[in-house]
Amino acid sequence: MINTKKNTKLAFNPISGMICLVLIGVSIWGYYTGYINAVILVLFLIISLFIANAVNIADQWEKAVVLRMGKYTGLRGPGIFFTIPIIDKVDNYIDQRVRVTEFKAEQTLTKDTVPVNVDAVVYWTVWDVEKAALEVQDYEVAIAYIAQTGLRDVIGKHELAELLQERDKVTDLLQRTLDEHTNPWGITCQNVGIKDIVIPQLLADAMSKEAQAERERRARVILGTAETEIAEKFALASLQYVNNPVALHLRGMNMLFEGLKEKGSMVIVPSSALDSMNLGAMGGLISLAKSNEPQQIHQPEQVIEPEKKNKPGKKA
Repeated sequence: MINTKKNTKLAFNPISGMICLVLIGVSIWGYYTGYINAVILVLFLIISLFIANAVNIADQWEKAVVLRMGKYTGLRGPGIFFTIPIIDKVDNYIDQRVRVTEFKAEQTLTKDTVPVNVDAVVYWTVWDVEKAALEVQDYEVAIAYIAQTGLRDVIGKHELAELLQERDKVTDLLQRTLDEHTNPWGITCQNVGIKDIVIPQLLADAMSKEAQAERERRARVILGTAETEIAEKFALASLQYVNNPVALHLRGMNMLFEGLKEKGSMVIVPSSALDSMNLGAMGGLISLAKSNEPQQIHQPEQVIEPEKKNKPGKKA
């Protein structure tokens, strides 16, 4: 059911209420003092109500739509304005501030037949009050319905991956669709935003597994690429050692030093390296150097017994 409630105000505002009270008070005072009779009192009371009803106030962000005998006469406000009682009628107060309308599309199928629930918001404002008052009955409800219908159409034209990865593209298309429908009403949609996209839980689990498998595949590819680059670097390094045995010898010494500089360490090298880099001779020299290191001589500790004191009464 469409809600056609309008933004109307009470017949009396603070200013009109004060004017009405003053006029009624003066009329009653005149009646009790004898200046006027009962008929004039009733007439004054009716006039007071009419005068108070003629004073109207519109807020700074509002425009008042005035009808005279059912015909549109113009806009009033903001501020205080006057109307003719009974003849004129303030039909609606239209807010010109930016407003937000929430809408959603539930269980809508995408282009690849995936049911999704999408929550979105649209920011809109009235730029032509006359068109908004005369061209559409209830523009707020109309915007909500058009936004919901447009969102369903946009979802049906895109696949799930596009909805998840290209939200800006989807919102721009939806905004243009809303502008085409609302501009004839004097309303413009400034921005459309998608708050949430909910997909079935089973599909979310499958997408999570797919993403995890893709990350593992990329990790293995990166590891293989690193091994290939390392092999290429080693091949280039080997070319430097082919015709330079001194460099190869120094490299072997450095490797052996790095492996044996920690106490208690053990280095395992292939047998071919003993001949190519002369590691056997170097290992013997290092072992010989370690065997010739001076060892600390531990001498037995001497125990010194304390001197015994002579007891009194005995000879030494």
